[in-house]
Amino acid sequence: MGAGRPLLAALAAAALITGCGGDDEPAASTLPTAPDTIKLSSPNVKDGKLAAANTCDGAGKPPTIVWREVPAGIAVETVLVVEDPDAKDGAFIHWTQYGMSAAANAGLAPDGQFPTGTLSGKNSAGKEGWAPPCPPEGDGPHRYIFSMYAVKDATALQAGAEPQAVLDKLKGAVARGTFTATYERK
Repeated sequence: MGAGRPLLAALAAAALITGCGGDDEPAASTLPTAPDTIKLSSPNVKDGKLAAANTCDGAGKPPTIVWREVPAGIAVETVLVVEDPDAKDGAFIHWTQYGMSAAANAGLAPDGQFPTGTLSGKNSAGKEGWAPPCPPEGDGPHRYIFSMYAVKDATALQAGAEPQAVLDKLKGAVARGTFTATYERK
């Protein structure tokens, strides 16, 4: 009976290790990092929750985005990316917008209507523009990470760029602003 104890202890430890982390751990974002100096917000996010009107349970309209304090004289373009790192099959990109001049140092996109000249990239569903959050019912809250990047070189992306092409242009970003909203379907 004494010889079986180390085996039982090893099996118990393996079960504990397997049980820790796994699906209980929040998935990490795949978005690039940069100094967090841009102020980014949305009036459609209250108490950290995205309004239902911006999801598949509502009208699915894009949220209003407000940004300020883009580094003047360093950045030439700003880029918005929205990611759901909690999606079942890996990170899901809900929105990419790029081509916005950083010269203004601030901006407003009411209901997702960005300044003239802004281009929409594809989302992970393969369509251009905003993909309203629609996590599976009973899946718990998903996180939607909104990130605005300032880049020192123009991305030179055409409309409809694939999400990975947009993310590749963010390496070496000089600044970023970010906030996280959650949404859960009941």
